Amino acid sequence: MIPMDSLISQIHKILLETDKTVAVAESCTGGLLSSLLTNLSGSSHYFKLGAVVYSNESKTNILKIPARLISGKGAVSKEVAVLLAKNIRKAAKTDIGIGITGIAGPTGGTAKKPVGTVYIAVAGAGVTACVKNIFKGSRGSIQKQSAVKALRLLYENIHRH
Repeated sequence: MIPMDSLISQIHKILLETDKTVAVAESCTGGLLSSLLTNLSGSSHYFKLGAVVYSNESKTNILKIPARLISGKGAVSKEVAVLLAKNIRKAAKTDIGIGITGIAGPTGGTAKKPVGTVYIAVAGAGVTACVKNIFKGSRGSIQKQSAVKALRLLYENIHRH
């Protein structure tokens, strides 16, 4: 497994070489993924937009996630993560969009969606991948694990294409 700093460096290099752009819509990570993606000088060439859509209202008003979808499936769901990724990509006019929604805890979990449940979606041209994760640990640990998993998914997406 690639260490996080090396992973960020490799993503940086590939995005610059391929001239691909990225936008991020994150909820439970509170901007951590955007921060990691902008750690290196020159990231402005590929990082176009980072939106922390923490409340359901911001998901609906800013990224056009239907309120009925949130009330039906829950803000923490595959469907919402996928739309976050697709809609941030569309809004920012980027090659890749990433959506993250989850429960970082320590409160907010349920039997069906325990603390640590995080959906991460990566949307590219015609291809969208979404993974469900159940992370363990403190709030900060769950946020960090979520951001690193999103980096890994981004790397897999850009490394293949």
